[in-house]
Amino acid sequence: MSGSAPETATQAAASPDTVMVDVRSKAEVWGLAAQFSTPAGIYEAAKKVRESGYRWFDCHVPFPVHGLDKAMGVQYTILPIIVFFGGLTGLLLAAFLQVFTNSVEIDIWALVSVVGYQFEVSGKPLISTPAFIPVAFELTVLLSALTCVSFMLFLNKLPCLYHPVLKSPKLKRITDDRFVLVIEAKDPKFARSATEAFLESLEPERIVELEP
Repeated sequence: MSGSAPETATQAAASPDTVMVDVRSKAEVWGLAAQFSTPAGIYEAAKKVRESGYRWFDCHVPFPVHGLDKAMGVQYTILPIIVFFGGLTGLLLAAFLQVFTNSVEIDIWALVSVVGYQFEVSGKPLISTPAFIPVAFELTVLLSALTCVSFMLFLNKLPCLYHPVLKSPKLKRITDDRFVLVIEAKDPKFARSATEAFLESLEPERIVELEP
């Protein structure tokens, strides 16, 4: 019993230092990158990284790799739903504009009085479906396209003028014929030595430390 107390005290004194090392390592590096030479290599690596509990990681590939998003556990994007409502807004706007411009009764106040065409030409109907189709189609497509592009950029946080992965000269072949998996230091499970050892077990070509 007498010999165990100093040993326990030594362990207790060492643990804060270990924590400090982990904190310093997270502050000094942005993440660790493992480079692979084949799509199969990064596919299997992505599966193992997700199964190990890492969440803040990404795969950088020169071309789409079939099934990689599922291996990473990427969820379906909300973008199609947003685009649907963008197109619906265009359709409703087209219907309103055409009803308004064909009306002799609607009067809108917008600083000044705004009215539709106050003339009945050849008994034109208030709602004419065949005549409405071209404008409705064009506005639906227009607002769908603009919504898709704008929200795609917003959800992807683009444009991105700087990224630590592209900064590293050792990963220049990432846009050519190499496949890179990056685990970011902000991941709760990230620990410099443990994460590097885990990446080594995936048998990559190399492991590169990424600076912020």
